[in-house]
Amino acid sequence: MKTVLVLIPVQEKHKKILESATPTVKLVYENPKTVSAVQVQTSEIIMGYPQPDLLKDSQKLEWLQLQSAGVGPYAKEGVLPKGVILTTAIGSYGVAIAENMLGVLLELYKNLHTYRDLQAEKKWFPLEKAKAIYNSTALIIGAGDAGGEFAKLLKAFGAYVIGIKRTLSSKPDYFDEIHEPDKLDILLPKADIVGMCLPGTEQTKKIINERTLNIMKPDAVLINAGRGSCIDEDALCSALEKGHLYGAALDVFSTEPLPMESRLWKIKNLILTPHIFGGLRISETLDRMVNLFAKNLAAYIEGKPLVSVYDPARGY
Repeated sequence: MKTVLVLIPVQEKHKKILESATPTVKLVYENPKTVSAVQVQTSEIIMGYPQPDLLKDSQKLEWLQLQSAGVGPYAKEGVLPKGVILTTAIGSYGVAIAENMLGVLLELYKNLHTYRDLQAEKKWFPLEKAKAIYNSTALIIGAGDAGGEFAKLLKAFGAYVIGIKRTLSSKPDYFDEIHEPDKLDILLPKADIVGMCLPGTEQTKKIINERTLNIMKPDAVLINAGRGSCIDEDALCSALEKGHLYGAALDVFSTEPLPMESRLWKIKNLILTPHIFGGLRISETLDRMVNLFAKNLAAYIEGKPLVSVYDPARGY
């Protein structure tokens, strides 16, 4: 019987889901902060974030299911024993990320961040300008799980929604258009809203830079919920400082935590959040993650293909 070590904060309802997925495994629930090296190194399947330095000596490990959409240190050479399958939690975070993206978009469009500053100063006066999502054009770069959920919300607000996706498939109803990445330069100048949900790969590194920022609309809003490496932060600072772009919101950064000396801290029309768009802060995320793992677990025991398998060639 294979041992499945679960290192995420499951509730009783989640345990029932996992236990009903397959009766032929031994499920062990542990706190990732107190789990022992022996438990990590004697489990065939692990769900969560085990300490990377404990994995190299795991002679029995067959499959590691991460609780994140990215792979972090787990894809580095020598961390996992050869032959171990690595899967991510892509598909779990879409709702949480999309709602946060909508939140910061409305904050910028309706000047809520400025009104909050005025409140602290006990100043009472209306600002002259605001923007509407209705009748706007939105470009979502990375039209996967999170990008698709954001598209649904924007579509409900009356936006025309364009997606960019590496692999084209059938177009969902919540996208008006879907294109491949080579159309980025054509689509950026059309967008009032640019939402980024990209993985951090060599292909996506600084995809938003001085050149691409300059071809964006001068009153566009840029939101990054993917990886910080996808934006040239100095170029973004310069664009915002000279009044090119209505505003921006970043939840991810090239260096985290964001260094105190970063130019980003001082820009008024820039919303900064400390990489909190995903995570397990809403119950829906944990529910989706458990259901994803349960399906993968049943498939693994039955010898069927898993979903969200990490592909080193793609980088995600």
